[in-house]
Amino acid sequence: MNLAAADTDWDAIVIGTGMGGGTVGRALAEAGQKVLFVEMGPKGHRREEHGLSETFVPEARLTRGLWPEPLHVTLNGTRQAFYAPLGAGLGGSSVFYAATLERPERHDLDDLPGRPHPTGGWPVGFDAFLPWYAQASALYGVYGTPDPLSDAPPLPLRPPPPLNATEAALMEGLRQSGLHPYHAHTALRRVDGCRTCLGHKCPMTCKMDGRSAGVEPALETGNAALLDRADVTRLLADGDRITGIELRTGGTLHRLSARRYVLAAGALGSPRLLLASASEAWPDGLANLSGQVGRNLMFHLNEMFALWPPRGLPDTGATKAISLRDLYHRDGQRLGTIQAMGIRASYGEIVHYLSRMLASTTLAALPGQAMLTRLAAAMAHRLFGSAQIFVGLMEDLPYAANRVTFDPAEPQRLSVTYAFQPELLARRKAFRRAIRSALRGHRTAFLGLSPELNYGHPCGTLRFGTDPGTSVLTPDCRAHDLDNLWVADAAFMPTSMGVNPSLTIAANALRVADAILKEPQP
Repeated sequence: MNLAAADTDWDAIVIGTGMGGGTVGRALAEAGQKVLFVEMGPKGHRREEHGLSETFVPEARLTRGLWPEPLHVTLNGTRQAFYAPLGAGLGGSSVFYAATLERPERHDLDDLPGRPHPTGGWPVGFDAFLPWYAQASALYGVYGTPDPLSDAPPLPLRPPPPLNATEAALMEGLRQSGLHPYHAHTALRRVDGCRTCLGHKCPMTCKMDGRSAGVEPALETGNAALLDRADVTRLLADGDRITGIELRTGGTLHRLSARRYVLAAGALGSPRLLLASASEAWPDGLANLSGQVGRNLMFHLNEMFALWPPRGLPDTGATKAISLRDLYHRDGQRLGTIQAMGIRASYGEIVHYLSRMLASTTLAALPGQAMLTRLAAAMAHRLFGSAQIFVGLMEDLPYAANRVTFDPAEPQRLSVTYAFQPELLARRKAFRRAIRSALRGHRTAFLGLSPELNYGHPCGTLRFGTDPGTSVLTPDCRAHDLDNLWVADAAFMPTSMGVNPSLTIAANALRVADAILKEPQP
């Protein structure tokens, strides 16, 4: 381990370098605080370019900045394990994200007449979050156009690039159907040579993520340092204060200390670490007097579908430019955003999704099923050309039984238990009906039969609130039970909202940094 990390008098140790950790660490460093970023994975090389699932060898995955081990999921009582879209390197999962930074609507946070909030509203309301959303949007250089259906003050958005022919035709077709599409809000600077690396690690500095907009600018201040390949095994506490962290690097255990600690290891990793830090004084895990650590796990539900542009258009590639919120809150139900995914429904994509659809039916056992799938995909591709893949991103709600689980015998394993609730399945049916109705007259096809969780959007497992008996964090995201521990990742969210969580994570991280800086020096 770098001896300077042990010898420096740190103001804050930030565990995790993703959207939350990178942002909070940058804000603290720019304010003159001495900040140490601790990251499980490697810092890597700036010219690396990797996708999310290129290898299944743990050591090779970690080298590429991917979470090395499978996520173990008990879904509706059935156990499964697979590699989730999670990062473990400089920038965390954010270096692989699609750079979509959308602000939620007022009803996502506030309890409104005619639009009651399922939890009674967030402890910090929409108006209080507005300046932090604006600051995060500017910090991440977000471009796009305002949502025409929103009555909130617009974000400070940079002008988006011109639409290509496919995007323009799709936009116009959606408008003619009475919908209100807008240019999706995207954190991409488009520097010279930009490859628009949405959905994988970018070798350029275009995509604004926890690395580009967080850790790297923090390091440039001279007030921050990075300790990579350092696996934090537990937090150490004395009474109501964290006294240090225990970490393993180079096969050896070390201890580091600071005045304050910020947990930003993700909505799965942060509660796992608190549960792994159980002791005689904290038998149920740190910060867990409420018993809520790890509970109320939420994702988003994906409704993926292909949308074909008008016939005869030249192929201009996949689009990520289109978003619309006409079905965001409909007939009293919390549904969600529709947005382009940046994936084209070519022959290979159609084969993949048809196979996945058939795998959940009795047709999966039919002889020759694979050949029939390829034949159907070839026919669809010939008839319709290359469609664009869109997703309806539907809000999930908190239930205590949906949770991160922990086994002391395997403390590094990420595992969760989740069950689909009847109200979620009912809203899913309503969302699919609403999508069909809204896109009547367009050539579309759903790409899934069964409910599909977005495992890249976990949240809610350390939710903030005013009641220490029902929440883990205060409204400032400090642990109710510990004076010098804050959380700055998606775990703080009491509901998942109907949009991508990244801008909210960044905005809250700035808010957390502000709260820390206002604290009296210990």
